Amino acid sequence: MEFWSYPPRYDSAYRPDPGARYWFPKRETMPAGDREKAILERLRQVCRYAWDNAPFYRRKWEQAGFHPDQLKSLEDFEEKVPVITKKDLREAQARMPLFGDYLCVPESEIYHIHGTSGTTGRPTIFALNRTDWEAMANAHARIQWAMGIRPSDTVFVAAIFSLYMGSWGALAGAERLGARAFPFGAGAAGMSVRAVQWLASVKPSVFYGTPSYALHLAEVAEKEGLDPRDFGIRKLFFSGEPGASVPGLRDKIMSAYGAEVFDCGSMAEMTPWMHLGGTDGRNGGMLLWQDVVYAEVCDPKTYRRVPYGQRGTPVYTHLERSCQPMIRLVSGDLTLWDHEPSPCGRTYPRLPHGIIGRVDDMFTIRGENVYPSEIDAALNQIAGYGGEHRIVITREGAMDELLLQVEPNAQVHAQAGETARFRAQVEHNIRALLGLRAIIEVVAPGTFPRTDFKARRVIDDRHLFHDINRRLSQGGA
Repeated sequence: MEFWSYPPRYDSAYRPDPGARYWFPKRETMPAGDREKAILERLRQVCRYAWDNAPFYRRKWEQAGFHPDQLKSLEDFEEKVPVITKKDLREAQARMPLFGDYLCVPESEIYHIHGTSGTTGRPTIFALNRTDWEAMANAHARIQWAMGIRPSDTVFVAAIFSLYMGSWGALAGAERLGARAFPFGAGAAGMSVRAVQWLASVKPSVFYGTPSYALHLAEVAEKEGLDPRDFGIRKLFFSGEPGASVPGLRDKIMSAYGAEVFDCGSMAEMTPWMHLGGTDGRNGGMLLWQDVVYAEVCDPKTYRRVPYGQRGTPVYTHLERSCQPMIRLVSGDLTLWDHEPSPCGRTYPRLPHGIIGRVDDMFTIRGENVYPSEIDAALNQIAGYGGEHRIVITREGAMDELLLQVEPNAQVHAQAGETARFRAQVEHNIRALLGLRAIIEVVAPGTFPRTDFKARRVIDDRHLFHDINRRLSQGGA
């Protein structure tokens, strides 16, 4: 396959003709069986490399009775190689600071240091050498190319430039592709108004950020007397949170900007995170770029692969990372995969609904399993929804209660009759989705803060039972 070696070495001068559909035509369109044979050979190389260079893997594999020489098939890989978790990585870095005993290169070779924020527990540190950085840029360029981004485009990166890998990957990919990069950033006070002003002035053709931030900027633009469609953006691609594959939310963004919307991204540990990338800006979903990162969608209890058409959690393995390769890392996300033909002609498996949410975000209300992303999707399909809500969970004894606080848009809020109809529609849709009662409270537009990073909408608060009782006594649903 084109330029495929391990550790990877790509020709930095290579770039397809702007009219070409594929970055690497053979790799992207080859029969799945041929690709799987190549992936198996690469897995043998990666596992041998990790065995020789990472005490972390050698120790874990010896305990499991696995040796790289045992890999004769992809089924062997799934059945014999144990999974690893974020907890394993944190413990390895606590045992051997800073980078853990899964670092496979001398520390002197480290080129970039990134990591998690560490707001809850010990942060995880990511190390990349120059080879990893160049491979990441090449992979992101390939996937942006698949979205239709070309050297003639200007890519506006509206995400935090700090430890977060998403913004850096988007920037590195745009630069490698040859596009004009505009690393605007995010996070500072008053930045949203400035972002809108810059968008109106520079008129970039491509936007990267989170879905919720794109909607927030559309709201800010309207308050500033600007039409987001006048920015000239033709493509928006997103990561950091579910949403860009949710029909109601995706349609709102497309309508606000008059542009195509692409879903992408996985997890920071799996840089290049864009190995889940969309190629259809109308229907959502993402492709699994299996020659960049090998992905299995697995049962979250057994970590055995589930059949196409079923839900599971992705388990990822780097095929082009040499500094801190992840081998069968459990994502903890929830998705559904299939292998239906893609309209773009690429022969990778697909996640038609993108990342649905987090397995551990699921909560149970009176015996029903509920995913916050499903509530997001239901609300985004209701006319008059203002774009923000909060899910509040409480309990008295063994009885769970669910309070859903929802913002309508300004037009609905301004009319009492419209507010009542909106509340009734939310109640109906949520009851149809969940099969149980939720307390619906319509709050004023702007009640909840907007964010330029990941929107967090679930509050598990055990102290609200008496307040909910009061709402019920006043006629709550």
